[in-house]
Amino acid sequence: MTAAPEVAQAPAPHRVAIFSVVAMALLMSSLDSTIVATALHAIQHGLNASINWTSWVITAYSVGMVLALSLAGKLTVRFGRRRFFLAAVVVFAGASLCCGLANNIYLLIALRAVQAAGGAGFTPSATGIITENFGQARDKAVGLFGSIFPIGSMIGPIFGGLFVSYWTWRGIFFVNVPIGILLIIFCLRYVPRDPDRDKRVRRPLDLTGMVLLGVGALALMLGISYLGEAGASASSPFFVAPMIAGAGGLALFGRHIRRVADPFIPPRLITGRGFAAVNVINILYGGAVAGMLALVPLYAVDRYQISALGSGTLLTAEGIAVIVTSSLAAMGLRRTGYRWPLYIGSVCIAIGIAGLAIHPAGLSPFAWLAITACLIGLGGGMSSPASRNAGLQLAPDQSAPLAALRSTGRQVGQIAAVSITTAIIAAAASPGELQATVFVAFAVLLVACLPVIARVPEHRGSW
Repeated sequence: MTAAPEVAQAPAPHRVAIFSVVAMALLMSSLDSTIVATALHAIQHGLNASINWTSWVITAYSVGMVLALSLAGKLTVRFGRRRFFLAAVVVFAGASLCCGLANNIYLLIALRAVQAAGGAGFTPSATGIITENFGQARDKAVGLFGSIFPIGSMIGPIFGGLFVSYWTWRGIFFVNVPIGILLIIFCLRYVPRDPDRDKRVRRPLDLTGMVLLGVGALALMLGISYLGEAGASASSPFFVAPMIAGAGGLALFGRHIRRVADPFIPPRLITGRGFAAVNVINILYGGAVAGMLALVPLYAVDRYQISALGSGTLLTAEGIAVIVTSSLAAMGLRRTGYRWPLYIGSVCIAIGIAGLAIHPAGLSPFAWLAITACLIGLGGGMSSPASRNAGLQLAPDQSAPLAALRSTGRQVGQIAAVSITTAIIAAAASPGELQATVFVAFAVLLVACLPVIARVPEHRGSW
């Protein structure tokens, strides 16, 4: 039975301070997923590790995020948004401190997974805090989240390079400690206490559902990630076995949540009317597109021999476009509704992805790639607030689980796009040319899936 929509509460005082607190936490989590990239070489030599194990410093963070997000959404509802937000900050900052003190690569990898578990708690608890304290303005505030993540993605590599060049790679982790302390102080000062929880919320956690989802997601991620390794084959048992285990785990999870009274994730949030379309959009137009964008610097080097420094700055225009456009789109959602921004944004993304494959005439390759990446950013910024609000508006009382589910879908889509693309181009004689073909094929897929947007429930007001 569908729950009645939650009535928006009166806005809390100090809304700017509240938004600043949750925005800083989201920025810190986003920054930490990219800041490590420029420090990998220093970490490898500092800990005398192989490059294969060193790369797991990034992979462990992604895996930890995927496994912890849905659990974080459930615990946010169970224990309260403010309480769980504070706990997430403590875990993230504490794990960051330990990461900076780690003296071997294996310990660092394990601590990065713990750090990701803390970071996973920010999105659902922050979304819950906003929906609980912003009254009729919560749709606009949540929409502005779309401008926070690209800022972290842009400045992460820059800060990583500064720390490695002028201090130590350990600084990329130590910097989170004072930020975490400030977040705790300001959260205690400005974020209102959680309201008393209904005792009916205090049901036992669905441990079976957690295990099945965790096993399924982790196995699929390992299988897909394996495709990105040099010499990987789709017929290898290292790919086939985890894919079978992952599909089996998720199938059992789907069966389980339909048979228990209080499932880990209610089935309607996954496949229910409106929710299924929103989830597909988040995975494909959000996560998979982000994965394709992450490979643009590699494409620039392979096809056009652009320098490493030049290729690294290609996505700056895309990030700025997302920040500006998502802020404007969030402010205009009540006029535009959800579908028009999704249609226009998705078409811009598809054109931009296809444009990456075109060999420019009359422009330098760098300028052309920057322009097409900017177009993708404009499309992503336009559609992001609509896709985020569309799901939340359907069930405001489930804001934390829905935020976690959205982040999980985006992570899975990104990992799948990167792994499948790198597997395709790994053994190619001309990887740049083949990657251009992949871009075109992906753009065709995006266009083919546009009808999904028509299944997103329209809305033109606050929720």
